[in-house]
Amino acid sequence: MAPKATSPAIEVEVGERDVRISNPERVYFPERGETKLDLVNYYLSVGDGIVNALRERPCMMHRFPEGVAGEKVHQKRVPHGAPPWLETVRVKFPRYNRTADELCVTELAHVIWAVQMSTVEFHPWNSRRAHVEKPDEWRIDLDPGPECSWDRVQRVTHVVHEVLDEIGAVGWPKTSGGSGLHVYVRIDPQWGFKDVRRAALAFAREVERRAPEDVTTTWWRKDRDPAALFVDYNQNARDHTIASAYSVRGNARGTVSTPIRWDEVDDVTPDDFTIATVPARYADLGDLHAGIDEAVFEIDQLVEWAERDERDGAQDPPETADAD
Repeated sequence: MAPKATSPAIEVEVGERDVRISNPERVYFPERGETKLDLVNYYLSVGDGIVNALRERPCMMHRFPEGVAGEKVHQKRVPHGAPPWLETVRVKFPRYNRTADELCVTELAHVIWAVQMSTVEFHPWNSRRAHVEKPDEWRIDLDPGPECSWDRVQRVTHVVHEVLDEIGAVGWPKTSGGSGLHVYVRIDPQWGFKDVRRAALAFAREVERRAPEDVTTTWWRKDRDPAALFVDYNQNARDHTIASAYSVRGNARGTVSTPIRWDEVDDVTPDDFTIATVPARYADLGDLHAGIDEAVFEIDQLVEWAERDERDGAQDPPETADAD
């Protein structure tokens, strides 16, 4: 078999760093033919936004060495030979008695280095390097079933907004880059993963109570109505990650998990946001999540909801079992 054609490497200036990009003309997104260099330029165009989303967090890289039509590699550990200016954070996996030095982004050059390593998707933890075991981000993952319509996702998003407003929490919505929506809430890093997950489950149950025909919190996928929307509280469990704001997704269109305003929920569709469309939107609107660190919510009320539900007999589903 003849070797695959390669294009000459180039260097990209990123702040004070020069980052080498090999095979810049390799096609990564076959629908429109965008290349590895196009992916680099996309992340440069949303630089402050992607760094804000990843800053100081352990981050798993979803790599596609041959482009998104090829094999996906889930990479937690930064490989040997990384530049000395790259930053990492060591995390422990007690179940396996192992550790990993994961990427810890503090500047845009770290993102572009990861793209050079064929990273398309960035999946950060919901905690930061200073308090790895204490999350500072509560993630509301609105995960539609295979027969769930987009208008149902939109309806439930408004219910989520309503409940957040009632408890005094500021939610920061974004598309998932797939078929759902995410809402992030900045929280004080005083609680462990188990309690944040319990709080997220209590919130999900409240949303289900208000929209029982649209929402499920049923744990096992086989037991869910395929047309319902699952509020996936388990994304707040330790070492569970989802694509960050401004992360590209590994599909042929190069969709992007894109911050939106609440008043856009009824107007957007998942396919609106790609590496071809988001740069102009970002240039016009800036980072819609820029203020998230200033809107910190205390989850004590949600922990009280969880305790109430548990007293009433509600079961806490397993953390590590596969919901499939």
